[in-house]
Amino acid sequence: MGFILKRFIIIGLSIFLAISCFTSCQKQGNLSNTENGSNAEAVNLAFEAFTNDLFLEEITANTINLHYCVENPASFGIEEYEISLGDFSKEARDANDTYLLATKNALSQFSYEKLSQENQLTYDILMDFLNTQIALSEYDLYEEPFSFSGGLQMELPILFAEYEFQSEQDVKDYLKLIALTDEYFDQAMMFEAEKSDKGLFMSEDLCELVIDSCESFLLDKENHYLITTFESRLQELDLSAQKEASYCRQNETILEKQLFPAYEDMITQLEALKNTGKNDKGICYLEDGKEYYETLVYSETGCEDSVDIIFRRIENQRMSDLLVCAQLQSENENLIQECSTLEWQMADPNAMLSSLQNAILEDFPAPPDCSYEINYVEPDLEEFLAPAFYIVAPIDNYTENVIYINEGYISSDIYAFTTLAHEGYPGHLYQTVMTYTYDYPHIRSILNYSGYVEGWATYIEMMAYDYAGVEEDVASFLSHNQAATLSLYASSDIGLHYYGWTAEEMKEFWAGYGITNESVIKEITQLILSEPGNYLKYYVGYIEFLELKGYAKELFGTDYSDKQFHQAVLDIGPAPFSILEKYLPKYYSPQT
Repeated sequence: MGFILKRFIIIGLSIFLAISCFTSCQKQGNLSNTENGSNAEAVNLAFEAFTNDLFLEEITANTINLHYCVENPASFGIEEYEISLGDFSKEARDANDTYLLATKNALSQFSYEKLSQENQLTYDILMDFLNTQIALSEYDLYEEPFSFSGGLQMELPILFAEYEFQSEQDVKDYLKLIALTDEYFDQAMMFEAEKSDKGLFMSEDLCELVIDSCESFLLDKENHYLITTFESRLQELDLSAQKEASYCRQNETILEKQLFPAYEDMITQLEALKNTGKNDKGICYLEDGKEYYETLVYSETGCEDSVDIIFRRIENQRMSDLLVCAQLQSENENLIQECSTLEWQMADPNAMLSSLQNAILEDFPAPPDCSYEINYVEPDLEEFLAPAFYIVAPIDNYTENVIYINEGYISSDIYAFTTLAHEGYPGHLYQTVMTYTYDYPHIRSILNYSGYVEGWATYIEMMAYDYAGVEEDVASFLSHNQAATLSLYASSDIGLHYYGWTAEEMKEFWAGYGITNESVIKEITQLILSEPGNYLKYYVGYIEFLELKGYAKELFGTDYSDKQFHQAVLDIGPAPFSILEKYLPKYYSPQT
C-alpha cells in the first residue's frame, strides 16, 4: 500500500488511495560522517537530502499522487516515472512493512540536537508518522478501501475527472493510467478476498451500498462525465483537431473496454463476497478489533488520549455547548423560531467565498493571491459523496484551486456558507495555500494528519457563523448547536466501534437528544460502521484546537491574539497535537 498510506488529495472525503510500495527497502540516507564529529551544518544538509529523497521516491510511486502533488515534475528533477495506480498485493504490503522499519532506523541515526528548529519539527512529525504507520501495519486487513460514501470506487473517478492537462504528455499519462483501473481493481478485490478469508469482510448491508455506488457510476455510459470532462480538458491544449479526435477515441475505447468493465467485474466479485462478512456491528466485535481501533483513533485524530478519555471529553464539550444554547434560549424565548425562520440572502457560492475572504482578515493572516473554481458533483453521484470537498492544489502551484459542491445536500442557506468556510476560506483551501507559502520541507506535504486538517476546518466552520452577518445570539446558538450535533456522531463512533453499542443502544443514545427517527439513526449507523474513526478526526480535531487556543491564551496572556495564534498554528503546519503544543511557544510571535 505504500509508505505514505493516505495522500490527502481530496479533503472533505476520507480518501484511501493505495500507493505502490517503494522498490528500494534499504534506504539509509546520506548519513556518512554526520555522527562522528561533523558540524551541525553537515547534519542538517544530510537530513534535508534524506527527506527530499523520501519525498521524491514516494510521489513517483503513484502517478495520481505525482500529478496532484506537483504540477511540473521536471522542476523537482523528475524526468522519468512509471505510470501506476498502486499495488494492493500481499507482497507489496509485506515489503512496505520492511520499508517502514528501515526508514525509521535511518531517521533515528540523525543527531537530533544538531538539527535546526525547523528540521527538528520535521523529524518529530516524520518519526511520529512512521511509528503510527508501523502500528497500523499490524492490522492491514482491517482497512477498508471501499466505504460507500468515501471509498476508492467513488473517489478515483473524481480524481480522473479533475486530472488537469498541462501538456500533451499529461494526456498520454492519463490514458495509460485509466487503462490500469481494471488491473488495480482486480488487486483491490484480491485484498477484499483476503479480508473475507480472515472473517474481516464488510457486512452484507454495507456491501450492498458499495455495489449501489458502483452501479451509480455506470449510469449513462454514452454521455459519461469521464467522456465530457476529458473533451473539455483537451480543449485547453493547443492540439490539432485530428489529434483531439484521436485522443477522444482512445479515451472512449478505454472506458468501454476496460474501465466500465472493471466496475462491472467488481460488482460481480462483491456480490460473490457479500454474504461472507461475519460482523454487522462495530469493529470491537472482531478479533483484536479494540486494539486496532485504539491505533486508528490516534492516526485519525493526532490526539494521544485514551479512547475512554476522548469519549468523556466529547461528552463534556457537548454538555458545555448545550448549556450555552440553553442560556441563550433563556435570554431570548423567540430564539429557536428566529433560527428556524432565518432568511439567508446570499445564494451564490462565489459571493459567499468572497465575503468570507474579507470577513476573516481581523482574525487571520491575509492569504496570498490565488483563484478557485467551483464545480458540482454529478447528479448520479450525489447520494454517495460528501456535501462538499476541496481538492488539494499542487505544492508548486497553489494559485489554482477546486472546490466541489454536492447540490443534493447543500441548499442556498447559512449551512452552505459555513460549509464553504470549511472547504474554502479560512478552511481547507486557505490552510493549504498558507502552509505552502511557508515553504516547509516537501515530505510534510504528503504526510496525512487528518486530525489537524479536518479539525482546523471544523473549528473554522463553527467560527464562520460569526462572519455570516446574522444577530450575535443567533450565530452563537447555531454554532454551539452544530458543534453539539457533530459531537453525537463522534460519541456514536466510539460507542459502536469501541464499546460495542447495539442498534438498540444507538436508538437510546440518540433518543436522549430528541432524535427518534429510526431510518435516520440507521443511516447514521451505516455511515459510522462504514468508516471507523471518520467523525473523530473532525470533532476531536476541533476540540483539540479549542484546547490549544485556551493553552495559548494562558501562556501568552496580554500578548495573545487570535490572529497570532492562527499564524503560529499555520506556520507549524499539520502535525499531532502534542507536537503542536510543543512548538507553539517557538512559533508564536506576540502582536506588535
